[in-house]
Amino acid sequence: MLMGQQTEQQAFDIARDCTKAHAIATAHQIVILTGAGLSAESGLSTFRHPEGIWSRYDYKDVATPEGFAKDPDLVHEFYNHRRAALKTVKPNAAHHALAHLEAAYPGHVLIVTQNVDHLHEAAGSKNVIHMHGQLLKALCTHCHKSHDWKEDMSTRSKCPSCGKKAAIRPDVVWFGEQPYAIDKIGQALLNCTLFFSIGTSGNVYPAANFVQVARNAGARTIELNVEATQQASLFDEKMIGPATTVVPLFIEGLIRSDGQRTKVHT
Repeated sequence: MLMGQQTEQQAFDIARDCTKAHAIATAHQIVILTGAGLSAESGLSTFRHPEGIWSRYDYKDVATPEGFAKDPDLVHEFYNHRRAALKTVKPNAAHHALAHLEAAYPGHVLIVTQNVDHLHEAAGSKNVIHMHGQLLKALCTHCHKSHDWKEDMSTRSKCPSCGKKAAIRPDVVWFGEQPYAIDKIGQALLNCTLFFSIGTSGNVYPAANFVQVARNAGARTIELNVEATQQASLFDEKMIGPATTVVPLFIEGLIRSDGQRTKVHT
């Protein structure tokens, strides 16, 4: 049997097992955690890879409130480059497959992403929580309003709400800050019957705890990653391979096992 056929059969087998365990047929909610590995397959750099972003920058300088206070120009330059990089990438097959699942599944699908890019939304996903914020948003440190922001940002930028200069910063969660919507995420994890994780190392908290919370609440847990993580033992099932390969296959298997025959298209 060819490797591709083995992967496809594995996807369908796992999906069938989920259905047998009533993780699909009776689920009111599926929660999906996505990480940097998913966006990497669209061409965006990851942070923690040996050749990733943190190998070139000290996070304390560009991703902490203290770093911003010390040298806002450096922080703006860092995020301006990253914001510009978003214009060169598009959603990949895994992003499109997740959007298809949200549209096809009769229950509730929630994507919780650690990524600060816009690729889930660009693929068509509607129900997305950006727990670490978004590159295409700006936060005013004076009035605390958040605004869409696609262009470069600087200390000369004015807040669209209050008009104050030098108060605008990227609306991303820096080290030492509280992730967004953590209470809403926690409630979703307690209520879901299927949890799967895609392209995340499992080393960053609090997201690293999500699988344990979902598992303790009785959810079936699935890991889809390019390699097994340190948390592999917490997952009921694992699919190893590129997200652009395993995610569309797995989701097609879910939809077929749920009695729907629509294929995942990208």
